[in-house]
Amino acid sequence: MKFRSQPLAEEIRILAPAKINLFLHVTGRRPDGYHELYSLMCPVTLFDTLVLRVQKRGIQLTCHHPGIPSDETNLAWRAAACFLDNLKTREGVHISIEKRIPVAAGLGGGSSDAAAVLNALNRHYGRPFSSGELMEMGLSLGADVPFFILGRPAIAEGVGERLTICEGLRRFFLVLAAFPFGVSTADVYKNLNLGLTNCKKANTSFALENGQDFDILRYLCNDLETVTIRRFPEIEATKTALMNHGSVGALMSGSGPTVFGLFETAGKRDSAMHLLSTSTKWTLYAAELLVQTKG
Repeated sequence: MKFRSQPLAEEIRILAPAKINLFLHVTGRRPDGYHELYSLMCPVTLFDTLVLRVQKRGIQLTCHHPGIPSDETNLAWRAAACFLDNLKTREGVHISIEKRIPVAAGLGGGSSDAAAVLNALNRHYGRPFSSGELMEMGLSLGADVPFFILGRPAIAEGVGERLTICEGLRRFFLVLAAFPFGVSTADVYKNLNLGLTNCKKANTSFALENGQDFDILRYLCNDLETVTIRRFPEIEATKTALMNHGSVGALMSGSGPTVFGLFETAGKRDSAMHLLSTSTKWTLYAAELLVQTKG
């Protein structure tokens, strides 16, 4: 494979966004133990910052966050190894990660970092791989990685690998309430009782096929809340607090525990942030949905 390498001293800087699940419906369990999903995922304006520097040999990763490994167990490290192996080059890369996305919080930070590495290296080497090929690499790392490679609001099906772009989302402003504890996604799915899930599969096909606006407020629901809230009841209390302070909808993202509130204006969002920031139960982040605007 022919590729174009830039000078080794070049620094590549890239932002890796968090995501939220605007709805997450677990539709079944596969024979291999994985669960089938139907979920609307949207990137948001809360970012990790990655700096990559291609080097002659080896992969190195640095991150000052105490909960982030700096070896081959890190998804970003594995993404670099996967890309370079597929490229069949002996060159390596140094990756520096400045974490801002909370860890083990249902916001996809690790998957986003991995996707950022794949996208950045692909650009650096002159785009030797198509988007489809990058997504195949990403799926080998984690089910959410292809979504972050796409980088747009999308309906995710299967284990998350089948993506349909969703262009009809309204712009909402967000308060993200993160907690000083993390949640294991694997444990949440392990303890999920499909008989207790109550989300209905959103009928999105007409809006998606006709490019119409999609009213997400009608469909906010997350089947995984049944597991995580049972263990951490403060999640439900946080949803109530957000609604009491002007949110038009509140939901846990992914397997949790982060809760988001949707606000119609930045002013209403900032007012809620101010009033809720006196609590030590959570850390609050202001953000907004990264949606495609028409026109």
